[in-house]
Amino acid sequence: MASEHDTLSVGMVGYAFMGAAHSQAWRNAPRFFELPLRVQMSAVAGRDETKVAAAAAQLGWESTETSWQALVARDDIDLIDVCTPGDTHAEIAIAALEAGKHVLCEKPLANTVEEAEAMVAAAEKAKASGVRSMVGFTYRRVPAIALARKLVADGRLGTIHHVRAQYLQDWIVDPEAPLSWRLDKSKAGSGALGDIGAHIVDLAQFITGDTIATVTGRLETFVKERPLPAESHTGLSGTADSTERGPVTVDDAAAFLAHFRGGALGVFEATRFANGRKNAIRIEVNGSRGSLAFDFEDMNILHFHDGDVDSETAGFRRILATEPEHPYVAAWWPPGHLLGYEHGFTHQVVDLVSDLARGVDPSPSFADGLQVQRVLAAVEASSLSSTWQDIPG
Repeated sequence: MASEHDTLSVGMVGYAFMGAAHSQAWRNAPRFFELPLRVQMSAVAGRDETKVAAAAAQLGWESTETSWQALVARDDIDLIDVCTPGDTHAEIAIAALEAGKHVLCEKPLANTVEEAEAMVAAAEKAKASGVRSMVGFTYRRVPAIALARKLVADGRLGTIHHVRAQYLQDWIVDPEAPLSWRLDKSKAGSGALGDIGAHIVDLAQFITGDTIATVTGRLETFVKERPLPAESHTGLSGTADSTERGPVTVDDAAAFLAHFRGGALGVFEATRFANGRKNAIRIEVNGSRGSLAFDFEDMNILHFHDGDVDSETAGFRRILATEPEHPYVAAWWPPGHLLGYEHGFTHQVVDLVSDLARGVDPSPSFADGLQVQRVLAAVEASSLSSTWQDIPG
């Protein structure tokens, strides 16, 4: 295992959108940060031999496998990075943990609560042998978001009263956009709720340091049927086949109210039909002593209101989170030189490798992923029953 030597040998499953983002992170993290272990991008796995070979050459992987089982079985692999659709997360992650490999798994952790519970059980069992696991909620690693968490943890907002969170996209607002795997419940588990709603649930709980206790909400599918893709569709765009159509089996949008265990009220919205919004992750937190607000489409900025300031000069101030004192920033560019989407993945690798070297459990854990999964399941149940749903503590 990695704890026995100075190299962390990584094997990744999947090489499309998330695989490319993760590959960039594995390449860049050791070049900008002083890591306690040497990262080796040993192998990437994919079903198509030609395509996975091309991806390995482009993304920087040393070798390829055409099955995840072969990758997990390799003695030279220390960590498995799971970048596949949600319907395969549980099977791959559990097999990797049982084989003694550390696991990084993309979000949401699984497609069902039952799968997530099995993953947590496997992670807890593996931990006894020093095998670690983490779920990839990368937006936690945006410097402005990490700063928001610090302000709350330091008591700068006081008692939290309100959380408002939105994740707004528009990539399927066209009813003729093709039917990708993300619109197939058997592969994706859910639509906007799980794909992007999972992020704002995690961010709300991360920033506040509190968990959601009850929810009530509604899911809606605006376009019930779409043209099949003309070719393999893996990203957020593609070409449709105008002659054949198939059913959309997931939600297009989700809206729900939440009550946090600490007493705060939450309002959440996730949609892929917000025409004109590309990747707007918005969160505002109001407390007894102050407030903060963030929008990922201006991701280097955190707005902070200090309620203890004299009312004559009080108000939201704009913090450009690019100073060396801000989380993660010292390793990058001079103040005012902005960071982007990809940096969160790099910071994720930095934290993961550092925790593995220290022998501590990375965060967010599979248990954190299960908590989010339980919230998602409760929202779906609420939409069907028009009732408030409790989330187990």
